[in-house]
Amino acid sequence: MLSLALPAFRRCCHSAVVMPRKGKAQNKDIASPSVPSGPVASDKSGSVTIAVHAKPGSKQNAVTDLSAEAVGIAIAAPPSDGKANAELCRYLSKVLEVKKSEVVLEKGGRSREKIVKILASLTPEEVLQKLRKEVEAK
Repeated sequence: MLSLALPAFRRCCHSAVVMPRKGKAQNKDIASPSVPSGPVASDKSGSVTIAVHAKPGSKQNAVTDLSAEAVGIAIAAPPSDGKANAELCRYLSKVLEVKKSEVVLEKGGRSREKIVKILASLTPEEVLQKLRKEVEAK
């Protein structure tokens, strides 16, 4: 009969706790990268990004809500052939008072969860203020 001799602290069973190996430093105080606290943030290049939850096929364009995760935007275009994405960029350019070419869909072309990049020289605070104003106007 052949038996494997493993150290007791490395055996894995339901009642035993696996101990770390010697020499492996475990520092739990390592700072994690800062996560944006809201849907509007600034990326590495200095551009403003907006996390959007798109609601295509609505009766009219509107910023419906601002949550910690995303900005809810109703889009009056069907979700086919990129029509809703184009309408989303056009509507955001109107709300943020920037050129249409300065609003670019960065991620989520086929999803309701999207990331939109604003290439204009706006701060995240200015963008958030304009979005809040649009929510209140509704």
